[in-house]
Amino acid sequence: MKNFGIYAIITKPSILYEEVAEVFAEEEIKFVQLREKHLSDAELLNVARKLKSMFHHTSTKLIVNDRVDIALLSGADGLHIGQEDLPIYEVRKILPENFMIGVSTHNLIQLNIALQNNPSYVGFGPIFPTVTKANPDPVVGTTWLKEALNIATVPVVAIGGIFPENIDEVLLAGAKNICMVRYFMEAKSKEELKKRIQFVKRKLNEYDTNAVCH
Repeated sequence: MKNFGIYAIITKPSILYEEVAEVFAEEEIKFVQLREKHLSDAELLNVARKLKSMFHHTSTKLIVNDRVDIALLSGADGLHIGQEDLPIYEVRKILPENFMIGVSTHNLIQLNIALQNNPSYVGFGPIFPTVTKANPDPVVGTTWLKEALNIATVPVVAIGGIFPENIDEVLLAGAKNICMVRYFMEAKSKEELKKRIQFVKRKLNEYDTNAVCH
């Protein structure tokens, strides 16, 4: 898989799911992960199916966080798993061959273990302090990010506490794929979300990352 620039996560958006999905599809964000742990199973499946339907005939792929069952039932394109979820070699037994699998990693040991199982991509972070998760992992910083980028044989998504004021540090470290959860989810309108996405695209292009930035 080639680098893709922006990796989006939908979690407690300030606007409607449909509005968020519409903007991500219009902006040709390649991967959008649904990460909603506060929803019931039925609600989560309903949202996942709605997003998958909206991404139909677009270049945007739906990734479901943690839940193998929801990913399969919704017809999603991929699954993202964390360190406490089922291991990648187990979920592969029940997923279709062409299913993408991403893995969250929080240090170089976890990264190396993940790479041994040939994931589609890995998340690495948190780069900076974040409140997106109730129990965040220790901050890895840009020094470890550089090491991760040197080690990785698949795309690495830099994630955790990334905002306009520190995005340059992440790009200077060599990141080609970035996830900015709160920066996107706190947008109060479709227009504001679009502007924020376009800002990140410009930043990626400034650093000549060869990412997909239209």
